Amino acid sequence: MSTEHTGFCPVYRAIGVLQEKWVLHIVRALLNGEKGFNELARAVGGCNSATLTQRLEHLETLTLITKRTEDSHGKLARSVYSLTPAGLELQSVIDAIDGWAKSHLAAPAPTTPDLPTAPTSPC
Repeated sequence: MSTEHTGFCPVYRAIGVLQEKWVLHIVRALLNGEKGFNELARAVGGCNSATLTQRLEHLETLTLITKRTEDSHGKLARSVYSLTPAGLELQSVIDAIDGWAKSHLAAPAPTTPDLPTAPTSPC
């Protein structure tokens, strides 16, 4: 199979977009509803602010997310992010990854008996 792409290949392009670090984590977090920047940063976990800002701007350019600014009555304005209809369609991608992972990846064994069990929905 050739890895050379001379024309437009939608799958190749989609993989290029979705493989960027943190993109699917951002989408997964926003599938649960809109979030402010700090709330989103906590939900994604481990992504520094500069990288998160860059990814959000890129996803907005691709029209996968929208950003609105809330007036905070004298405080700094709050940015709120949500998925567009195109972004919401990625639910099926997340569900497919979840199904594949449940079939092919073993859950890590807990290191202590006090750890909660893994959730049954995409985490």
